[in-house]
Amino acid sequence: MKVIIDHIQNKPVVLHIEEPLETFPVLSAMQQDKVCAFTGPIRGDITAEREYDHVRVAGRVSVPLSLSCSRCLVDYDSFVDVNFTVIFRKDAATPSVEDEIELGEEDLLSSVYQGDEIDLTHEIQEQIAMEIPLKPLCSDLCKGLCHTCGTDLNVSQCTCSNEKTSLAFSALKNFKVSR
Repeated sequence: MKVIIDHIQNKPVVLHIEEPLETFPVLSAMQQDKVCAFTGPIRGDITAEREYDHVRVAGRVSVPLSLSCSRCLVDYDSFVDVNFTVIFRKDAATPSVEDEIELGEEDLLSSVYQGDEIDLTHEIQEQIAMEIPLKPLCSDLCKGLCHTCGTDLNVSQCTCSNEKTSLAFSALKNFKVSR
């Protein structure tokens, strides 16, 4: 998914995308590593417009996915829907490592391009990947699994002791001192 710079003149270029997962290598790797399962294509609307010496790309992308709850291990459906803005500048000479430069907010939202086109694949997959939670929860109220018997506490109560124990000194529980 590329934007040709010469096509962006006085008015913005609008792109509507509907791409399969295989178009995005990072997202495909996440699915192969079982981080999540994407259950549909990546869809989005993206606008690219020329501003002074740079190109501003703004858009919204979304994808349905299936996650596994980190507390109760139940698979549940979710949806990633993210807005983003990236400013692309023509690749110029980069400062040496020893030069100190201060980055402003615009610098943190910017990227560089080479040639006469901008490939948006990296930015789109990066935006989606950042929205996938590291520890997904099926619900904020998820009780998880019993640490003793493994019963899903969202479905039923277990008969295990609810006694709070500290595991920090549990190895010393039966320690006897002889004099």
